[in-house]
Amino acid sequence: MQSKNRAALYLRVSTPDQKPDLQYDGLLDYVDRAGLQIVGDYCDIAVSGRREGRPRLNALMASVRNREVDCVLVWKFDRFARSTRHLLTALEEFDHLGVRFISVQDQIDTASPMGRAMLTIIGAMAELKSSLISERVTAGMKAAAARGKHLGRPPLAPWLIHEIETLAASSDLSIRTIYEKIGQRVSRGRVGEITKRVRLGQKNAL
Repeated sequence: MQSKNRAALYLRVSTPDQKPDLQYDGLLDYVDRAGLQIVGDYCDIAVSGRREGRPRLNALMASVRNREVDCVLVWKFDRFARSTRHLLTALEEFDHLGVRFISVQDQIDTASPMGRAMLTIIGAMAELKSSLISERVTAGMKAAAARGKHLGRPPLAPWLIHEIETLAASSDLSIRTIYEKIGQRVSRGRVGEITKRVRLGQKNAL
């Protein structure tokens, strides 16, 4: 049975004057101690943390998907992922493909119980952050509404509302016809809302 020791190293530096030597030496030392075999090293130099701007990271992920790699090693999380979401997405893919992930400085190895526990915590924190952001957005919308700010689609001019209401109240024109008569200066959906409101009010007044 083939041992799963094919390791790929990933390194990243943000500027041309930075050298990846510290990362590389640390990874080599870990590989030697762990008895892994390096089958590739991928280094992005002078690139941002954005995934689409890192050709060597993309090449690494292609090797992982081709099942040419059993283990991915990085020096630190922030050298690999630009965000918690990116990290979790990659780790979920690694887990699905049976690929081990090691962050040497962070002392995380997804093959160990502690490493998997840490990933669970990271995932929970990311979910909590997402929930808090959602709550803040909702609270902000409510506060804006309370201050009289209109959120979402822009309000219609009063004269335009009056024109639609007049057509709706004084005729049996269809919503489509009213929409066409006002010169399509507002969406057909809004015309429908106003027309139905006016005609429902007339019906209730009878």
